[in-house]
Parts: sequence; structure tokens; C-alpha cells
Amino acid sequence: MFINNFDPVAFQIFSLEIRWYSLAYIFGIIFGWIYCKNKLIKDEKLFNLFNDFLTYVIVAIIIGGRLGYVLIYNFKYYLENFLEIFMIWNGGMSFHGAVMGIFVASFIFSKKNKIDPFYFLDKISLVAPIGIFLGRLANFINSELYGKETDIFWSVKFIAVDNISRHPSQIYEAIFEGLILFILLNNFNNKENFRNPGIISSMFLIFYSSFRFIIEFFREPDPQIGYLIFQLSLGQIISIIFIFLGLSLYLLKK
Repeated sequence: MFINNFDPVAFQIFSLEIRWYSLAYIFGIIFGWIYCKNKLIKDEKLFNLFNDFLTYVIVAIIIGGRLGYVLIYNFKYYLENFLEIFMIWNGGMSFHGAVMGIFVASFIFSKKNKIDPFYFLDKISLVAPIGIFLGRLANFINSELYGKETDIFWSVKFIAVDNISRHPSQIYEAIFEGLILFILLNNFNNKENFRNPGIISSMFLIFYSSFRFIIEFFREPDPQIGYLIFQLSLGQIISIIFIFLGLSLYLLKK
């Protein structure tokens, strides 16, 4: 058993707190950019265009992720505390909301620049697991999105939460939604029959959502929501929708 008593604040600059979660976003974007530059986009003109696209992506992650959390996961609370919607440093981001935001931003950018919207979306799908991996590690440090009670020998006590031994579900997600997903997608990308624009994006939706659906069985549901139909969490229900969207996109682009 491991005792989690990490400080969510990495360091301070005077009175400014730099949190691990913020660093996960920053380094996820930096490492993804480096990988795209060195491995995925060799054409200089396309890479310059990708740099412009990245600005859209960053804005989409912040707005989509925040609105997704506010509207889907905790609407009643933010309806009563409207100004807290803008306090993103207090936490509360939805990955599914961020994905939807990126899709919208991609279509806006592609229409403006007259390119296939899935060309850069596929590149983002290939590097997104890097950010997911770092983000889930930050969730672990923050003692959030923790797992259900268990007595397995690798269980974790999150001191900031309670004194119960739990599944380290954040680590499960880091491994499957981050590391394994990165290996799978980049392996697919090296195969000729996966080169059509949109195929990699569809694989991302299918595999990420499948991993998320399974791991949610080991994770505590959001306390303000609990379980919904068939004892499934909201995250699982959204994952099912995303799996079908991914399968539809795959059949459309294959």
C-alpha cells in the first residue's frame, strides 16, 4: 500500500502557486509539439500552419474542457456560483468537453485555411496521449478522480480524501489512456491502410473511450452525480457515445 500525501502545488513564485496540473498541460503541449515537429510533420509550410492550428487547439481545450465540466458534470452548482466558471485554477475540466472543443476548432480552422479538417486532427490524436498521461499523473498528485475501496497490495490511501485504501485509478488511466494508447496509435500510423485522414482520429475515439469505460468500474463516480442508468457512471455513458462516434467515423473514412 502507498500513502499519497503529495502537495498539489509544485512550487511558488512569490505568492503565485504553480500547480502540477498546470505543468501537466504545459509540458503535454510542449512534448506533443516536439513530437509533431520531429516525427509527424516534415513539411516546413505545413508545420508553420500547424503552429497556427495549435493556438486554436489550446483555446479549444480550455474553453471546451471547462464548459464541458460546467454543463455536463456540475451545472447546478455553477448556475448558483456563476463567477466560479472562470476560476479554472480551482479545477474542473472535462476531457470529453475538450475533445468536442478541438473538433469544432479543427473544422473552423480547416474551413479558413482550405485543408482537410482531419489532417491536423489526426496529428493531435497521435500526441494527445502524452498530455493525458501527464494529466492523469497530476490527478494522482492532486488526490482527485480516485478509485474505489480495495485491499490489493498496490492500493493507495489518499490522505487528503480519507483513510481508505483505494484503487489508484489515475495510474490505470495514465497507463492505458496515455502510454498504451500512444503506442497503439503510432503503430497504426505506420501502416499504409491507416493513412486516410480521419482514421487515426477514429481510432483515438474508439480506444480512448474503451479504456475509459473499463477503468471507470474501478473509479469512484463523481459525488454530485453518482451512478445513472444500469449503474453506469456519466463518464461511461459519454464513453459509449464516443465509441459509436469513433466507429461511425472509421466506417466513413475507411
